[in-house]
Amino acid sequence: MDANTDALFAKLPKPSRRTLVKTSIGAGFCAAIAPVWAQVIKTPATGLTVGEVKITSGGFAVPAYRAMPDHGGPFPLVMVIHEIFGVHEYIQDVCRRWAQRGYYAIALDLFARAGDASKITDFKVLLSSIVAKTPDAQVTADLDATYAFAKASGSVDAARTAVTGFCWGGRQAWLYGAHNPALKAVALWYGPLDPPKDANHPLNPPDIVGALKVPVLGQYGGQDPSITAANIADMEARLKAAGDKFRIIVYPDAGHGFHADYRPSYNKADAAKSFELAVQWLKAHGV
Repeated sequence: MDANTDALFAKLPKPSRRTLVKTSIGAGFCAAIAPVWAQVIKTPATGLTVGEVKITSGGFAVPAYRAMPDHGGPFPLVMVIHEIFGVHEYIQDVCRRWAQRGYYAIALDLFARAGDASKITDFKVLLSSIVAKTPDAQVTADLDATYAFAKASGSVDAARTAVTGFCWGGRQAWLYGAHNPALKAVALWYGPLDPPKDANHPLNPPDIVGALKVPVLGQYGGQDPSITAANIADMEARLKAAGDKFRIIVYPDAGHGFHADYRPSYNKADAAKSFELAVQWLKAHGV
């Protein structure tokens, strides 16, 4: 990490002794969604190197899941930002999907300091005990550390780096696109545009449009009650005023979480189409 990242961490509150820090990725899906739907995709690890790695960030060894081809390289880098449920099996599978396309994909558990989001069954508890206590500034610094880790691995062509994210991670992808000029592209799914602000979360995507340093593809569901047509129209207007390197796609029949194959919100056709568009977006912008 650079001096700016070190300074950022110095300003953040440290976990208390009561905080249950998550030390490993683990297996299985998130406990908040049950049962897991039968249509869940299982991407094989054949031809890949997969598994857990630890990334030191702000003095903590944070667990991450990494997947990449088992030969060749250096590979373009995709940093995958998880939903509110942490790095459970769905996010691990998404990393393998990118790796099967020739990418080094890595997902850091950005909630690890606050606990194990994948094991919490109550949404309200998850939001109050994990999500609300994870500052945006901490997430930014952790993503910086992830980028530095991958860059130093010898397996990555850091000049070809992208960020992707889902839901909570989609919002973070918008914000990180305004932070890291080393990125070549961002592709995200249903990142919230106007959630409540607080001291840990002072800015939303519409606030940082003018600072975006990278082409962004945002993909949203037209039936998503949490991200309204008015939210999307406002964001599109801001993006249009900022230039022509941004694109938002709305899938009329899809709801929130339409890419999440383990959930009842899954829309198979739109999920497949949106992933292919994300791949095309990255390749079109040199990743």
